[in-house]
Amino acid sequence: MSDTESDEEHNKLGEYEGDRNEAGERHGVGKAVLANGHIYQGHYENGKRHGKGTYHFKNGSRYVGKYQQNMKHGQGTFYYPDGSKYEGSWVKDVREGHGVYTYPNGDIYEGEWLNHMRHGQGVYHYHATGSKYKGSWMNGKMEHAGEYIHSNYKYKGNFSNNNPCGTGKFVFDIGCMQNGEYQQIHQDTDELEYTIPATSIKWTPICIIFVTPEM
Repeated sequence: MSDTESDEEHNKLGEYEGDRNEAGERHGVGKAVLANGHIYQGHYENGKRHGKGTYHFKNGSRYVGKYQQNMKHGQGTFYYPDGSKYEGSWVKDVREGHGVYTYPNGDIYEGEWLNHMRHGQGVYHYHATGSKYKGSWMNGKMEHAGEYIHSNYKYKGNFSNNNPCGTGKFVFDIGCMQNGEYQQIHQDTDELEYTIPATSIKWTPICIIFVTPEM
């Protein structure tokens, strides 16, 4: 879903009502009804959106937050037409820094962002199951150290391309844990030479350890 203002407004300014500076530029507080149907109401500085404002998109999207030189910059909240919402840090029109994204299905991600993608440390809450992933992200995917936390057990280990990978352990609330290893299993889905093999993962248990209160 797009969250970028159209360049059309720089070519066709539309209607404006508000403060101006001595040069006649939009400066201070004002409201602009743009030629593309978008509406901005908030602060301007020397002709550009700068400071706190609200931008209404024609498709139903809405941004409420800080601007710098016409770009979303600082803390702000973006409401999308599908019901999703991002609340957090922006850097030059992109999600960057710490933020919370609520998805249409009720899932929630809270953590670090870079270039609009989940990147760094963060927690993803699964609304349907109540489970969550807590750990490292890279370019929008689960990577490196992390853990899946469920209602009565959790898995701790490394992840690659959104899947558990390598050694790890399941820790159960009943007082035991199972060490083992996830391995990728390649399966040919067709005998044709150009078919890309499908990849699945397999858990191989190594040992079970019973945890006592002293441990």
